[in-house]
Amino acid sequence: MGRLKRLTFFSYPSCTSCRKTKKWLKTNQVSFDERHLFKETPTEGELKRILELTTEGLDEVLATRSEAYKCLHVNIDEMLLSDVIQLLTKEPKLLRRPILIDGEKLVVGHNEDALRNLVSQKQDLKMSI
Repeated sequence: MGRLKRLTFFSYPSCTSCRKTKKWLKTNQVSFDERHLFKETPTEGELKRILELTTEGLDEVLATRSEAYKCLHVNIDEMLLSDVIQLLTKEPKLLRRPILIDGEKLVVGHNEDALRNLVSQKQDLKMSI
């Protein structure tokens, strides 16, 4: 069995959903590496992997109610994927928060059911190693 990948938690300190998620992770004793979404923006490779793991594609990770999104002067649906990824690395405020990824699973936003699912799968893997 392969090595477990550590959970990466992209957050923003003043984001209520991020604070709730962080509290949930700590309460449930889940190890994670926290990265400030705007200071330690996901790399192009990380964004590509995040998009690969979505079930709804770009819509799942875009913060369409954000001021940054409303001020966009481009139609993101008509852009090439490589251009969208470049845009997201330059404008991380376009991303929904928080984003949690372990390389195999993705949770976007504060979703306790998805967090429980992610954590239980990680614990099942630990027990089988």
